[in-house]
Amino acid sequence: MPAGTGLDGGELVVRESGLRSSGSSSALPGAGPEPPKAARQWPAHYVIFDLLHAGTSLTDWPYTRRRAGLEALFADHGLQAPLTLYPSTTDPATARGWLEWKAAGLEGLCFKRLDEPYVRGARSWRKYKVRATTEAVVGAVTGSLAAPRTVLFGRYDAAGRLQYTGRSTTLSQAAGRALADLLVSPTGAHPWQGLTFSAGWGTQRALDVLLVEPDVVMEVAVGVARDSAGRWRHPVRPHRIRTDIDVTQVPLFGKDDASP
Repeated sequence: MPAGTGLDGGELVVRESGLRSSGSSSALPGAGPEPPKAARQWPAHYVIFDLLHAGTSLTDWPYTRRRAGLEALFADHGLQAPLTLYPSTTDPATARGWLEWKAAGLEGLCFKRLDEPYVRGARSWRKYKVRATTEAVVGAVTGSLAAPRTVLFGRYDAAGRLQYTGRSTTLSQAAGRALADLLVSPTGAHPWQGLTFSAGWGTQRALDVLLVEPDVVMEVAVGVARDSAGRWRHPVRPHRIRTDIDVTQVPLFGKDDASP
């Protein structure tokens, strides 16, 4: 990288089993007990989004000119992996085609105005995330049984164990009331008895949850990104309660979800 080069944005991307996976800290150099081994097994690439400085400040340039400068930086200096230039297009058909890359772990697309300068601290990118509609089992809730606030979802694995797979966004009042009518305390030993759940990224605080009988199925919208344990990385959007299907009809834990 030439001296005086300044970059902004970007994402660390790790390929797991041939698929794209971002934010998998266990696979990044320096993480875990054997960082060199992890780095060899899951090499990380840095996907660059924007060029802000090339000997002089480029922040007043429109994005189209900064993008051209970024492409020239790669071409003129032969930059290659682990540095990666993300693809870009103004063709809607090409963008729609990229959205079909769900099987490769594509989470979605980012949009930016072509004539826009770089504004420090401003969120000028717009994101469109790929989501799939699927089903999951209600295993626990936050709030109370009478007024659930969020849902902790699970799916059974091939051995018949209920695995935690993700947490919902905040329920609307109507959705909370509808779900409350079906929630009951566990009638026996719960598969998640004794487990703790994190309150969120970057915190050690445990989430206060109420376990429920895992016999309610909900239709949900989920992002395609999963963490290293196979859970949905982003909050799940509840759609509706599925009283017409049984928990045995829910996809198994770790299986691909339905098409968006």
